[in-house]
Amino acid sequence: MKALVLFFLVGLSSSIYGQGIIGTWQLTEDQTCLKAQFEKSETEKELEKSMGSTQTGVAKLIRFDKKGSGEEGIFSVGKKKGAGMTSFQYDVKGNELFLKDKKSGIITQRFIIDEVTESTLKIHNALKDCEVKIFSRVK
Repeated sequence: MKALVLFFLVGLSSSIYGQGIIGTWQLTEDQTCLKAQFEKSETEKELEKSMGSTQTGVAKLIRFDKKGSGEEGIFSVGKKKGAGMTSFQYDVKGNELFLKDKKSGIITQRFIIDEVTESTLKIHNALKDCEVKIFSRVK
């Protein structure tokens, strides 16, 4: 009986993550290992504030559909289609997200899902905990 309950809970958690990532997400923060190693000094923080916004009108989007397919690319202001759109297959098992080559089905990237809410998706590279990507839901 305990095994049956455990199996049900594991199956439920994987479907929650899988259902939660379906949609279109915009990359809002991309932390690399290099950024994590070096803290900004107080002078750098002050200069950054005085420089104002550095937004360029470009958005990196990733889409996950219900059938296990997705695409990612860069969208510029005023453009209806993204540039360099790459298609992929994906699979969610537990809290792991596997991105796979569309033709061969080979896993190309593996991420750990840290958080999925209605508006936020936070993942990190399974091999490098310091590479964190934070997305906001677009639709």
